[in-house]
Amino acid sequence: MASNKVPVYSTNDLKSTSDDALLPYLANLPAPYTFAIDHNKSNIRFLLGYSAVAIAGFTFYADRKLGWEATNSPWIIAAVAAYFILNSALTFWIWAVEAGEVFSGKRKTGETMSISSSVVKNNVPYKLHVVYKSPTGKVLQDKRFEAPFTMWFSKDGVFHPEPFRRWLASEVDVLRLAAKENEKKTGGVAAVVPPPGESSKRRG
Repeated sequence: MASNKVPVYSTNDLKSTSDDALLPYLANLPAPYTFAIDHNKSNIRFLLGYSAVAIAGFTFYADRKLGWEATNSPWIIAAVAAYFILNSALTFWIWAVEAGEVFSGKRKTGETMSISSSVVKNNVPYKLHVVYKSPTGKVLQDKRFEAPFTMWFSKDGVFHPEPFRRWLASEVDVLRLAAKENEKKTGGVAAVVPPPGESSKRRG
């Protein structure tokens, strides 16, 4: 089913929409290929971010309500220092630890998958880096691949999930196996959904 339209010339919007489509796809694969999302990294990011915001709000309140003298007290200075430390830690976490990761999940059988995405400004390809590991941590697949957004976005900016999912399944081994399992269960219905624009061409 097509989603709402996004600006076709906005690389960030195209990327965000594509990123957001990963979770519902991976979380709804046929058993036993379903991935449960791992929130550990995002929880740490939120903790760092909200802590920094809380400290900033507190120091702002102290400045407004308690006056300049209170803001020069040791505990206010410590709070300001803590804010800069937390903000620096948040920046480091986003750029060095998460490093563009948009999905991290785990199957019931123990295999894990992490997916990072990136785009180059004013450039068309959507780039993914997928790392799939066994329950023991052995890397089963480590692959970088890319494709133009036009593979799953129509000319008017409508996102079509099936071409997007077919592209992922063609590149990632475990998703290829899941797609085959899904075809067995659905009779191949999902496999015959035409790419964006193809159905209009046939009608024409």
